[in-house]
Amino acid sequence: MIELRHLRTVLALKQTGSLAAAASKCFVTQSALSHQLKELESRIDAKVFVRKSKPLAFTDEGLKLVVLAEDILPKVAATESQLKAATDSQSPLRIGIDCHSCYRWLMPVMAQFNQQFPDERLDLLSRYSFDALDALEQGELDMVLTSDPVANSALHFEQLSEFEVKLVVGKDTALAQKNYVTPAQLAGQTIISYPVPLSRLDLVQYFLAPAGVTPGPQKTCDLTNVLLQRIACGEGVAGMPSWSLTEAQGLSLTSVRLGEHGLFRPLFAATRAGKHALQQPIMQRVMQLIADATASPITAD
Repeated sequence: MIELRHLRTVLALKQTGSLAAAASKCFVTQSALSHQLKELESRIDAKVFVRKSKPLAFTDEGLKLVVLAEDILPKVAATESQLKAATDSQSPLRIGIDCHSCYRWLMPVMAQFNQQFPDERLDLLSRYSFDALDALEQGELDMVLTSDPVANSALHFEQLSEFEVKLVVGKDTALAQKNYVTPAQLAGQTIISYPVPLSRLDLVQYFLAPAGVTPGPQKTCDLTNVLLQRIACGEGVAGMPSWSLTEAQGLSLTSVRLGEHGLFRPLFAATRAGKHALQQPIMQRVMQLIADATASPITAD
């Protein structure tokens, strides 16, 4: 019996014109591809292509298989997409975030979505905080909110909005009295953050490092409210999105602009390539709600 894998191999040969290129396209070794072709030729009792021909030439039997592959494989792909779409419409949209402080404003967005679209479901998954893009690529998530797009052809990034990163400090500190801070004023300053490498923090990567300024020691914690309490206790400062202080009720905290013109960062929605928002109405709806929610970030001083 001729199998779909055989047709995919034959079509790859037609499209690439060589065994090596076809093997690469099929994500197998050249020897594995050759073995598969020999198996196919054994089943049809005929050669598929003329050996050592340049450019690669198909036999009559091989050409018939090419015609079959060009007819059958698109139909199979279309049917698979239809079946997958039917399944996806019944499954929740799984959203991951690589920004801890996003959870505070995202929960109301989810509630708003549920009110507008009661037949759809959203799942906000927090267990992928530090490897959310990997989970997205592996199919464990459907969308990731991130400020750091990566060069990956398997992923699609669409910018939703822009937010300001501010320095969160205790109200009784000298820094709290300034209209804005300069990198030099943070030299040696203790940085309190989520458990992320110091070099990946927006405060360091986009404000201190470009100015050649080295911060002081880093202290980490997982929860936003605990992080803010530690700042209020004078343990250090943090660079956080302007909406983060919505969790600072009752704490003696304020935020100060980073640099005279502020430090602004983009917010992207990452999806798997070929399944981005233009093709998924539910993703469009979620992305629009998120863009609206972050267009004018909440501040609290």
